[in-house]
Amino acid sequence: MAQFDRAIPPGGAGSITLKLKTKGYQGTVLKAARVRTNDPNNQELMLRIKGSVKVAVFVSNRYIYFFGAPDQSITRVAEVRAERKKPLELTPQEFTLEGKVTYDIKEVEKGRKYTVQFTNIPVPDQHYRGILKLKTNYPEKPEITFTIVGRFRDNMGDMGRPRNKVK
Repeated sequence: MAQFDRAIPPGGAGSITLKLKTKGYQGTVLKAARVRTNDPNNQELMLRIKGSVKVAVFVSNRYIYFFGAPDQSITRVAEVRAERKKPLELTPQEFTLEGKVTYDIKEVEKGRKYTVQFTNIPVPDQHYRGILKLKTNYPEKPEITFTIVGRFRDNMGDMGRPRNKVK
């Protein structure tokens, strides 16, 4: 969101205030704003903002994708890390892909760092989308939701594009 002085007299000064809502962001954030003026020497300026969003719980990847052939077994791993001194606890709350994906939560560093390993269950052609929701003991981040997408089809490459057939 931007606030700015609409009119600035020649030779005068004005101000521009930029606000960034950081919900859903973590780590380094880069944003830019374009400013247009009626100054013939500086008709357009670019303002850049760089900041670091500190979170209570760091999640390396909230989106888990599986693309491939139906008989392929694929594993994806996400890291969950406490960024506060208080020990972190994770408890499974909801899982909607039973029979299609398995998950395993491993405590790598007691109360500090976890890995969540996702593995698809090879089955005939299918597409799915679901979630794994974990409850935490941090009031700042009471739950973590992983969105899981799978697309398995014959004659498809890893990115879902048809493979060239050899005759």
